[in-house]
Amino acid sequence: MEYLWIIFALLSALTAALVAIFGKIGLQNIDSTTATAIRSIVMALFLTIIVFSQKKFNEISSIFANSKALYFIVLSGVAGALSWLFYFLALKFGTVRQVVPIDRLSIVFALVFAAIFLGEKLNLYSIIGIILITVGAIIIALN
Repeated sequence: MEYLWIIFALLSALTAALVAIFGKIGLQNIDSTTATAIRSIVMALFLTIIVFSQKKFNEISSIFANSKALYFIVLSGVAGALSWLFYFLALKFGTVRQVVPIDRLSIVFALVFAAIFLGEKLNLYSIIGIILITVGAIIIALN
């Protein structure tokens, strides 16, 4: 159980890769904003079914009762919606090879934001990794 996060992180990376491929195929000759909205509806329905199938619907009230949690979940939802809107726009006009590496610079932004806002520490290895990810993303996208 100690390393369960690795399995979930790898599954997240795998399914995120499929989002790029399926999205690029699906965006041919259609509006990316409308496609993003439809994708969001599908996600909401899918996740609602999961919440109810796991009998976690009672958790909804606890989230609404915690105003700080709700506020940041709403902000996260808005940020996620904007992220997907921009991602699908980028896929519409660029190649997967160009868009995905630049999009994955979110790793760099998340680590820097975590250090600034959450007080997480960046050690020398983290800083070297951030530099390598940035350089690698740029090389892949522009080459």
